Amino acid sequence: NVFKELKAHGIEPLVTIWHFDTPLYLEEKMKGWNNRDLIDLYVRFAQTCFEEYKGLVKYWLTFNEINNTIMFLDMWGHEADNEEFRAAYQQLHYQFVASAKAVQAGHAIDPENRIGCMICGITFYPATCDPKDIMLNRHQWEKNIFYCGDVQCKGEYPVFSKRLWQEHDVELDITDEDRKILKEGTVDYYTFSYYMSNTITTHDVEEKAGGNNVEGARNPYLRYSDWGWGFDPLGLRYFLEVINDRYHKPIMIVENGLGAYDTVEEDGSIHDPFRIDYYREHIKEMDQAIAEGVDLIGYTTWGCIDLVSAGTGEMRKRYGFIYVDMDDKGEGTMKRTPKDSFYWYKKVIASNGNDLD
Repeated sequence: NVFKELKAHGIEPLVTIWHFDTPLYLEEKMKGWNNRDLIDLYVRFAQTCFEEYKGLVKYWLTFNEINNTIMFLDMWGHEADNEEFRAAYQQLHYQFVASAKAVQAGHAIDPENRIGCMICGITFYPATCDPKDIMLNRHQWEKNIFYCGDVQCKGEYPVFSKRLWQEHDVELDITDEDRKILKEGTVDYYTFSYYMSNTITTHDVEEKAGGNNVEGARNPYLRYSDWGWGFDPLGLRYFLEVINDRYHKPIMIVENGLGAYDTVEEDGSIHDPFRIDYYREHIKEMDQAIAEGVDLIGYTTWGCIDLVSAGTGEMRKRYGFIYVDMDDKGEGTMKRTPKDSFYWYKKVIASNGNDLD
């Protein structure tokens, strides 16, 4: 019914099949994605979705922010051991195969289906021109961004994967049939989330910056949010251009936004010029990327309504265009009030991004 209502209003649904929501039984009784059997269970679920919503949904994403499985192992100074890395790479392999099989099934059920990957996108910069920083930055891109994108977009593991596996004594359970499936089930388009960039260095730093579960050196050329997220619209264009050059596939930005404090005025209004400024500057860089040849076909914000922050568990860290009267304890009237950004973004949509004033 939701999809039918969207269609009635000219809105095209974009649906993620798996968003960190493996059924509890499969986690507890079958050890989750450590178990190869989850591949076929996932594919059966995906096929059910494709059949049930045929004609209503044609844009699909297989796994949300699939690269987090690796990237989160190095977050906030956590030093994962080899066993954790071995498990992570194996889990990813099973998800890659599941994704590829779902792509094949989706195309077979409805040739109109377009099925993409979804990557947690972070632009990495070297903090200095020290060759060690340059190399470390390259390796960050390879492990955290390109590893998953290459398999899902190109259908094979990149050459640098051998280095990554050797670092942690990884021996994948991978078959020739798996390799064939990966090659035949590449995604139709590339999607990613983008909130901020990160600065990488091999040197000791006086001031660190952290946000969105990443931590690096503070970039003196950026301003930061109350939660330490770097305001970096140009980093979005940089990411777009790198991905466009690497994969030559259509691209969507499917998460982009700013978590910030909001104040309700005495008359009930909520003025959030900082959020409008964030979106305006990022949309300008998207426009520039398109002008330079990037095949950017879609953009969705995170998010349209306030919700509990996945990163910090807070309600006061608000992302939405619509204010929800609820606090960090879950108390409030749940009344919904459009912020200034709501009316601004409504105008942006109506003008397809041409009216940003």
